[in-house]
Amino acid sequence: MDITTKNTEAPPPTPQPTEADSKRAARGATRPGDRIFLGLSRGSGILLLVVMAAIAVFLTYRASLAISEDHGNFLTTFEWNTGVTPPTFGIAVLAYGTVISSIIAMVIAVPVAVAIALFLTHYAPRRLSGPISYVIDLLAAVPSIVYGLWGALILVPNLNGLFGWLNDYFGWTGFFSWEEGAPRSMLTVGILLAIMILPIITNVSREVFRQAPLMHQEAALALGATRWEVIRMSVLPFGRSGVISASMLGLGRALGETMAVATVLSPDFLIHLSLLNPGGGTFAQNIASKFGEANEFGRDALIASGLVLFVITLLVNGAARLIIARRKEYSGANA
Repeated sequence: MDITTKNTEAPPPTPQPTEADSKRAARGATRPGDRIFLGLSRGSGILLLVVMAAIAVFLTYRASLAISEDHGNFLTTFEWNTGVTPPTFGIAVLAYGTVISSIIAMVIAVPVAVAIALFLTHYAPRRLSGPISYVIDLLAAVPSIVYGLWGALILVPNLNGLFGWLNDYFGWTGFFSWEEGAPRSMLTVGILLAIMILPIITNVSREVFRQAPLMHQEAALALGATRWEVIRMSVLPFGRSGVISASMLGLGRALGETMAVATVLSPDFLIHLSLLNPGGGTFAQNIASKFGEANEFGRDALIASGLVLFVITLLVNGAARLIIARRKEYSGANA
């Protein structure tokens, strides 16, 4: 009786394409659609770099014209007098106001946004999380001037009680002393900016928390962890980089906000220790309020301050990109 034997050896593994093979295939693409898409992709990337370079060159050139005629120190002067001879102007007050108002906004917005994101992803039932998420998305689309009008007509008149309470209990620090003036101060600006950046931080944090590995959460539950312990040990460590990057994106908007700040702030060129007394200014607010009435030299001076804001914004967004890239699990890491 003949017995036939079969070859039981496993077939050799199929070689996986390497990066060099992918590049070779892209270069050798012969389909018209592939060539068109490749050209459009490259052209878009090059165009973006050209636009950024053009903006940087324009701002640098116009800023150099103004700074060369400045009779004060551009970085430390507490004045903005570009219409007199000799002109004297500086960004000390603007830099201080921009940084302080943005820090206040971040301190208020980040904890609230993270709490909302955790509630939507791990506590709220589906029939409730959907409508709340939709409302938050709508808040992100509200124009800045609408926030400014709301701040001037609703927020400012109703802050007297809060300012009085802060003055009574924390006025001894100097940061919360109040002289009974109109509540058009840096704290008011910070509160308004916090409301404006809250949807951005909430949306990004919510998407990051949704991507937390389900296996880790189920393993923690199987070991007897409570829901909060699961969040603390599994969800928050995974989403830490995403929350930080979301905060950086919100900070970028807070740094460059214009109309809302100009609507609720009573500007001056003094640095006030108290956050409750009217005064101060920001880069964007100063440009918006003075650009229309400035002469040619005054506009160059405003462009010089805009160059500083441009550099700060680039650094903030660059830092956010680096933080995102540190976690490959986050879907935006390789975008």
